[in-house]
Amino acid sequence: MIETLNTECFCVSLDRSALRRALDADPSAAGEANLIEERCPNLFAAYPLFLSRPHVQAMAEVIRAVEAVVALPAYREALAWAPPIAAFDPGARGVFMGYDFHIGAGGPRLIEINTNAGGALLNAVLGRAQRACCPQVEHLVTGPLAADELEQAFVEMFIAEWRASGRAGRPARIAIVDDSPPEQFLYPEFLLFAQMFRRAGLEASVLAPQELRLDDESLLVYNRLTDFALDQPAHAALREAYMAGRVVLTPHPRAHALYADKRNLSLLTDADQLRAWGVDPSLARTLTRGIARTERVSPESAARLWEARRRLFFKPATGYGSKAAYRGEKITRRVWDEVLAGDYVAQEFVAPGVRRIGPEQAMKVDVRNYVYDGSVQLLAARLYQGQTTNMRTAGGGFAPVFTPSESRLVKQVLDTARHATARRA
Repeated sequence: MIETLNTECFCVSLDRSALRRALDADPSAAGEANLIEERCPNLFAAYPLFLSRPHVQAMAEVIRAVEAVVALPAYREALAWAPPIAAFDPGARGVFMGYDFHIGAGGPRLIEINTNAGGALLNAVLGRAQRACCPQVEHLVTGPLAADELEQAFVEMFIAEWRASGRAGRPARIAIVDDSPPEQFLYPEFLLFAQMFRRAGLEASVLAPQELRLDDESLLVYNRLTDFALDQPAHAALREAYMAGRVVLTPHPRAHALYADKRNLSLLTDADQLRAWGVDPSLARTLTRGIARTERVSPESAARLWEARRRLFFKPATGYGSKAAYRGEKITRRVWDEVLAGDYVAQEFVAPGVRRIGPEQAMKVDVRNYVYDGSVQLLAARLYQGQTTNMRTAGGGFAPVFTPSESRLVKQVLDTARHATARRA
């Protein structure tokens, strides 16, 4: 039924005028809709993704299993590749952990974890703007929390980070920080976060690292940098303030080292290693079945991995945004030499799901779980074509995830969609 909805149902669509109204609902958000249309016109997909409740539950089980193993001292001691800064534990958990899944015939498979997953607030606004064009869908769709409830949960999450870092009350200032923020693709979301914090009574700004005032311990930094260990010279002052405890930084280098380094997946999918650590067998099965099998590329494994390359995907260990990632079946000898010279992992290729956005047009799909402290806050899909989720495919972009609860209503919607298609024909 769910597969058929994603193939044949085009009767739930994005009301772009409602999206504009949602973006401009607050006076401080004026111009956001124009900015998105100019900078990233394919940020939002026209149609939602339908997922079954068992698949949603299966993803949550994988996330709980990962969290259980990450908490083990033996796991943390095994991360020999973690940078020295990761040894510093600031107390905070890290906001917006992103668990990304491909969902195929065998169910959900985790392909990577990110510690500064973008798009959460954009998806909250998107959910507010989504509409149903037939009565059956109005009753069928049971999406995530309403946008205003999500925003409140997000604000409370940042306050929880503040208090977990040993501070009392609420931060006086919040800075959304990235290098050259206006040049970043998701700059519109940075502005939305600043507006969200201001509505909650917090002073908020979007800043580059060099614009920060780090002499005031009332500052919380929402970190959108991709320099995960704060190694770059431009981030030296922020690194020093973070290590000295003068600033609360979230997400932080320790969170990235524990979760998002792709070499970690080689441990989480190693049944022998999990057994040696004493991981509960049921949790170990959840991990080995629910995560795409991953191993480090080494000189010893090079010949074997080259022979098996058509079934593999190669990713840089600390990469992000699919940069320098390669589908094995398309890799050349020249690129293979670059993989061997770098620090890469080889991951079992798991085909993405499919969502049709028209009778003749299909999109690839991945599903992101936005997670805080082990709990899923929001589900969102990304529709795309090509090798990566680049948010530049016409008809693609972020899409809300709907989980129908009654098969009878699913059948009604499909019948309605088919009759509408027949009438148009």
